[in-house]
Amino acid sequence: MIDSAEVTLGDIAAALGGELIGPEQLGIARIGPLEDADSATISFLANPRYRAQLPGSAAGCVIVAPALRDEAAARGAAIVTPDPYLYFARLTQWWARRVRPAAVAGVHPSAVVDAGVRIGAGVSIGALAVVEAGVQIGDGAVVGAQCFVGRDARIGAGTRLHPRVTLAFDCAIGARCIVHSGAVIGADGFGFAPTREHGYVKIEQLGAVRIGDDVEIGANTCIDRGALGDTVIEDGVKLDNLIQIAHNVHIGRGTAMAAFTGVAGSTRIGEGCTFGGGAGVVGHVSIADGVHVSAHTAVLRSIDKPGVYTGIFPLAENRAWEKTAVTLRQLPALRERIRALERQVAAASDHEPGAADASGAETTP
Repeated sequence: MIDSAEVTLGDIAAALGGELIGPEQLGIARIGPLEDADSATISFLANPRYRAQLPGSAAGCVIVAPALRDEAAARGAAIVTPDPYLYFARLTQWWARRVRPAAVAGVHPSAVVDAGVRIGAGVSIGALAVVEAGVQIGDGAVVGAQCFVGRDARIGAGTRLHPRVTLAFDCAIGARCIVHSGAVIGADGFGFAPTREHGYVKIEQLGAVRIGDDVEIGANTCIDRGALGDTVIEDGVKLDNLIQIAHNVHIGRGTAMAAFTGVAGSTRIGEGCTFGGGAGVVGHVSIADGVHVSAHTAVLRSIDKPGVYTGIFPLAENRAWEKTAVTLRQLPALRERIRALERQVAAASDHEPGAADASGAETTP
């Protein structure tokens, strides 16, 4: 649950809209799920599968779609809106602005900031942060405690770097982005020239990382700088925790990736794609707009049309899975046996009494 000082339903409706059913003065102290709610909780019902929870919920108010208006009103206060889940998202943002302390504008005395850094209005730079020469920071941006911002990097207006983020030299991040703790933007890509005499010889990564506006990057996610050109993350991309984006990858606008996804170098991903947790994409492939990759799927080739793609087996008991795995290993041999049997059947058919010859005439014994 998300608690704060109490507000009223009238406050919420005035800020976010929607049709309010019930008393405006009803106090709300927290946001919570239907099953754990009490009379001071506002909850929401977006998925019809949980409709059965509505009548018995003790929530002081429930956010619902128009189709559930009467049912929700019969149990108590409600806010009716076309998209309850979107309303819930907006409510959490409004609530967070009230309960989380705002960053204090200014540079903490322990921060190390080069004299040539261009700092916009209302910028906050936290304790022990390091900001090198040539950096530009837009209005209202926040650089959290112990962040490192390398030479000539650029941070857009309203962007927040949570504590211990690394934004390496010459990398750029747009406006209104959120980067969570431990993320590293602009580390060297994995590039080496293999030799017999000298082992792996490092290829210097001379590109950078370019991140658009309204991007969110999860904790401990890594986005490597390009080898020659740049690694590009377009506007509105959402990356979960613990994701690896290799050098020279290009991710299109509005694509979202869940945790543990890995994308190898020079792959291009279209707009509006989604990747389930643990998905992997090989290098140097292209993925069309509107592709949805299921969790733990390995993308081993380019995908040229939108759709849902899955490359894993459904869950099974281990003994059944082992039998399936053994059968899979036998598939090439089984295929050859089937082909041999097909040839035998075809040959036998050709020699049966009454079978037609090549000219179409029937043969007789």
